Amino acid sequence: MLVKTYGSAVYGVNALTITIEVNISAGTKYYMVGLPDNAVKESLQRVASAINVSGFRMPKQKIVVNLAPADIKKEGSSYDLPIAIGILAASGQIPADELENYFIMGELSLDGSIQPIKGALPIAIQAQQDGFDGFILPKQNVREAGIVNDLIAYGVENLAQVVGFFNKTEQLEQVKVNTKEEFLKNINNYEHDFADVKGQENIKRALEIAAAGGHNVILIGPPGAGKTMLAKRLPTILPPLNLTEALETTKIHSVAGKLSAADALMTIRPYRSPHHTISDVALVGGGINPQPGEISLAHNGVLFLDELPEFKRSVLEVMRQPLEDRKVAIARARFSVEYPASFMLVASMNPCPCGFYNHPEKDCVCAPGVVQKYLSKISGPLLDRIDLHVEVTPVNFNELASAQSAEKSDCIRDRVIKAREIQDLRFANQEDLHYNAQMSPKMVRKVCQISNEDTTLLKTAMERLGLSARAYDRILKVARTIADLAGSEHVELEHLAESINYRSLDRDGWAG
Repeated sequence: MLVKTYGSAVYGVNALTITIEVNISAGTKYYMVGLPDNAVKESLQRVASAINVSGFRMPKQKIVVNLAPADIKKEGSSYDLPIAIGILAASGQIPADELENYFIMGELSLDGSIQPIKGALPIAIQAQQDGFDGFILPKQNVREAGIVNDLIAYGVENLAQVVGFFNKTEQLEQVKVNTKEEFLKNINNYEHDFADVKGQENIKRALEIAAAGGHNVILIGPPGAGKTMLAKRLPTILPPLNLTEALETTKIHSVAGKLSAADALMTIRPYRSPHHTISDVALVGGGINPQPGEISLAHNGVLFLDELPEFKRSVLEVMRQPLEDRKVAIARARFSVEYPASFMLVASMNPCPCGFYNHPEKDCVCAPGVVQKYLSKISGPLLDRIDLHVEVTPVNFNELASAQSAEKSDCIRDRVIKAREIQDLRFANQEDLHYNAQMSPKMVRKVCQISNEDTTLLKTAMERLGLSARAYDRILKVARTIADLAGSEHVELEHLAESINYRSLDRDGWAG
C-alpha cells in the first residue's frame, strides 16, 4: 500500500515542502531513497524501536521510503515522525485519509518520545502557504509554529499521541499564539540600562550617534574602562523591532535551533558576542550542513567583537563583504543558501598589548613600533567600514562614587527613534536604504551638502590631522546623523566638527 505524508526541508531561512512516500509490498528489505543523508538513513532503527515500544507493529515486509523531490538533499533526524506515521498508515494501523492535511515533523527516540527540531517557524510558514490545515510537531517547538496565522499547531510528546489523533481516540491540544500580544508583551524588556553606567558621557553620546545612524563603531581604551559594559547596553537604545523584523529574526534563530520552548517570537534586538577564538565558518555561517553564523544571528541587532586584534585576520576579513551587502551567500557544489546579515558592528580593543598607551595616569611599557604593529592586525579595508572611532578613558573615583543617576536608555532611545524617523522620510523612495550608514558615495554627495566654510574646516582637519581619504565620506555620514539628532535640516559647522573627532585611528601619528 502506498501512503504519502508531508514534511519540510529548510534551506537558508526558508523551507521547501517534502513529500514522504511510503510503500509496503511483498519482501523483506528496507529502502530509503530521495538523497537522504546519514541521519535520515539511520532513521530505520529509531522508527522501528519507537513503533514497537509504543505498542504498534513494525511490518516485516519490503518497505520503500522516498523523499521527494529526489534531487534535493535531505538532512537531519526530523523526518523520523512522518516516516513512522507513513509506515503505520501503509500497514493499515491508522487511516490514511487525513494525512494529506498535515505537515508532520519530529525526531523519534527509541522509546517513542519526540525530540525537538530546528526551523519550526519557517516550516510552519511554508505549511500555511501551501494550504495545509495543521502542523504536528514536537511540543518544545509548538509555540514557534503557533504564531503563524491560519495554521493549527499541535504539540506532541510521543508517537502514541499522533497515532491516537489520526485514529480519533485522542485529542491534541491546539496552540495558537497571539502574535501582536506576544510582540508587545516583552518589547524592549532589556536586562541592562545606560543608567547603570557612571560617567562616560562622551562615549554614551558616540553610541547614541551610532544607534541613530546605524553606524559601526570601535571603542579603544585601557582594560577596565567600561568598553564591554557600554557595548552591552547599545541594543537598549536602538529603535524597537517592528513585527516584520521580529519574524525575520525569529526565523534565523529557529533555523539555528537557538529558541527555547518558551519563546514564540523574538521581541528584543539580538546581541551576539563571540569569543576571539571563533572560526570564520562559525562567524559568517556555512559548514557541511550550512547553518547561520554569528553575523546572521545578530541580524537586526548588534555584533560585539571584544579585543578585535586578537581575532584571526582571516576571520575578520570574511566580514568585509557581509558588512557591505548586509547578507551572506554560502555556495556549495549542489546548492547555495543566503542568510541575512544586517547588523551593527561594535568592536573594542586595547590601544596596545599592555593596554596603557595614551593612558592619562599609567605608562605604556610596549617597545617602539609595537603599538603600530598591534593596530595593523586590523586591516585598512575593515577599518574603512567602521564609521566611529571612540577613545574610552577610565572613569575617575568621584564619578564612580557619585549618587547622581545617569540618563536612562528610554530617554536616549526616544531621541534615536526621532532621528530614524527623519531618515525614513529621507530614504522613503530607496528600497534598500533605511539609515545614514547605508548611503553610497553618490548619495552622500546629494544628502550631505556642506557650505564653503564647512568645506574649509574639513579640508584643514584632514590636512592637519593627517586623515585618510576614506575618512571623508565617513565624516559626512556621521555629521548627517548628528544633524538629524539635532533636528537640523542641514549639516552645520558644529555637526561637522563633532564628526571629525570620531576618526581617531585615521590620524597620522596616533599609534606613534
